[in-house]
Amino acid sequence: MADIRPRRSALYLPASNLKALEKARSLDCDVVILDLEDSVAPDVKEAARAQAADAVRAGGFGRRELVVRVNGLDTAWGAADLQAMAAAGPDAVLVPKVNDGADIRRYDEALGAAPAAMGLWAMIETAKCVFRLDDIASASNDSRLSLFVMGTNDLAKEMGATLTTARAPFVGALGLAVAAARAYGLGILDGVFNGLEDEAGLVEQCRQGLEFGFDGKTLIHPRQIGPCNAVFTPSPELLQWAWSVIEAFNLPENADKGAIRVDGKMVERLHLAQARRVLAIHDGVNMGIPASA
Repeated sequence: MADIRPRRSALYLPASNLKALEKARSLDCDVVILDLEDSVAPDVKEAARAQAADAVRAGGFGRRELVVRVNGLDTAWGAADLQAMAAAGPDAVLVPKVNDGADIRRYDEALGAAPAAMGLWAMIETAKCVFRLDDIASASNDSRLSLFVMGTNDLAKEMGATLTTARAPFVGALGLAVAAARAYGLGILDGVFNGLEDEAGLVEQCRQGLEFGFDGKTLIHPRQIGPCNAVFTPSPELLQWAWSVIEAFNLPENADKGAIRVDGKMVERLHLAQARRVLAIHDGVNMGIPASA
């Protein structure tokens, strides 16, 4: 299990807003996503691109993972966005409106000059892509694709569905997206919650996302960071379970066993991998660095 890092909270910020870019350096989110797409008006796209590139080069984001969401290759700004980010070198580039694996490879080719360590993240936000999730995720085998981000607002618009806190119309798509991501070793972040004043609703949806298996949630306002982090941070009870599982499997008499008894419950080696992941996330949160186990 390598390069496990906390991604509990991923905050979108418009790259056109210099004050927001500066504030991002002091926020308690795990991921900062500088947006060049939906939140930036057409007449300031180029200025926003330059500001995002400058912010990446300037650094100062500390432990936070820095990602830039670009415009699509089918727009007037996409190619230039990708070229600029390949030169600037954020931790990852997030690409919109992906429909299939061929789209991933187009973006990957456009990022050919980027640093090898830079990731490619993909928005899962079209009705068409829901039926091609395996094809999209499998493109990670020959590209820099490393993570899915759910775009539930765009998906709701295409489907004509109502986006409530419980998200009943989207349960199938959410579950399939998590399954596809995990099948190919990808990370995955949940979509945004639109209710800025509804903390109870945010917490409810974060808990739902945690149950689905998301690594964390994308956010649209700094006030959402605290409640989101609280849900996606391993609880003391979960940490105690993780330590118990690891310590039990470390006993000499259990070295060759595939399943053992821990605290009155049957535990398999797949649970050992889960326990190590829990501790790695805990270490990353508390040490402020990526953790491996």
